[in-house]
Amino acid sequence: MRPGRGGPKPDAITALAADAYVYGSPLVRQLSAVQACLREGCGTLAPAPFNDFAHADGPARPGDPVPFAPADLVDALAQLDLSGGPVRLHVPDTGGAYYVLQFVDAWGNAFAYLGPRATGTGEGDWMIVPPGWAGTVPGGVSGVIDAPTSVVSVVGRLACDGPEDVPRVRALQQELTLTHLGDRAHRTGLPATEPGVPGELRFFEELRVWMGDFPPAAPDRAYQDRFQPLGLLEEGLSPYVSAGPALTRALGRGLALGRLRVEEAARRPLAETGGLPGAWQTVPHLRDYNLDHFGVGTLGSPEWRIPDREASYLVRAVAARRGRWIPHGYEALYAHTSRDARGRPLDGAHRYVLRLAQPPPVRAFWSLTAYDSPGGHLVENAADRYVVGDRTPGLRHGADGSLTLYLSTERPAGPAGETNWLPVPAGPFRPVLRLHLPDQALLDGSYVVPAIERLGEHGS
Repeated sequence: MRPGRGGPKPDAITALAADAYVYGSPLVRQLSAVQACLREGCGTLAPAPFNDFAHADGPARPGDPVPFAPADLVDALAQLDLSGGPVRLHVPDTGGAYYVLQFVDAWGNAFAYLGPRATGTGEGDWMIVPPGWAGTVPGGVSGVIDAPTSVVSVVGRLACDGPEDVPRVRALQQELTLTHLGDRAHRTGLPATEPGVPGELRFFEELRVWMGDFPPAAPDRAYQDRFQPLGLLEEGLSPYVSAGPALTRALGRGLALGRLRVEEAARRPLAETGGLPGAWQTVPHLRDYNLDHFGVGTLGSPEWRIPDREASYLVRAVAARRGRWIPHGYEALYAHTSRDARGRPLDGAHRYVLRLAQPPPVRAFWSLTAYDSPGGHLVENAADRYVVGDRTPGLRHGADGSLTLYLSTERPAGPAGETNWLPVPAGPFRPVLRLHLPDQALLDGSYVVPAIERLGEHGS
């Protein structure tokens, strides 16, 4: 455990600690988020206990605190604890409307999806069972979802076509229910860490405790065994309560190096749809680090898996830092840009158009929303309009099927200004194009979203 004579040198401890941060930060981030959802809530969602849903009142609105929250989806979020046995999930019939329930394990792996792509939009009941469960499936169950860890996040998103559609969505949320089927009481919180651990070692203590309670996939365990010299595999009393100054310094330096490695990887340019000025950036393969758990609705084909397991740990850490619950690219693709076709920053002082020769090819729906930059929040506008897309009533297409969208602070003149207009903030802004169930042409880059063109300043 101690660096120096009889053990690894401080520099070796530092290097190992950096690797441990890259490997383990997704677990710590994910379970810290679970803990926050249980105690304080998540964004606009109120806190909810294990095995119960928290529901949003409606889509994102100006003033909401969550950056880049969608203005045409309503959230439903549940944290499951399966330590006492399985949980039964009832999914209502959405009448053909889009929804998705994404299942995420303690390590951040999206390991199952329910929704029109995978299971349709009809009513159904599903059993979510803990690792190693071998019980009897009761009647009336549509299928079994095998959870890789005993704590799971269920991230729900329900399509909403504006304020008048909120009552329908709220009714569906009330029918989205969880029932604990186990014969033992489930936990009410996460396994507790040891009190008295210094703050600079808190990350390693959380990783030690949670890694022990939520073991990873078998192929990861050999890699995880490398961290024995750090004390991460020790059980019982925490080795960090009385860690000596040399070990504390080495672990602290390793923590800083690991964070820097993840931050530098997160700052690298995202994939671009075209590579030209103003090209839209996407992250279709940010979730491809899941290499072991392919439940209902997941794709395990080679194009959706990172071939190098050790390289997948850094991708997983970057994904955990950028956004915990972004789905796989085959479920939804998010594209964004901050510059126009000539590489100039987008700013509401100017008027813009997005000319689509053909609308984006999707099997569910697409939509465009504008946020302030860099905050990523909706900004109130007089029209109370925050999204435009293929579900916008009366959207006007050209005779050849083309579509022109107008992005400006003031309503454009003419009939298309009534329907094809997306109000934008007065200052710098960032549009986000959401593509639900994207066709292959979007995923392989054969369909390229064109850059936004600047027309001129308002009044010109």
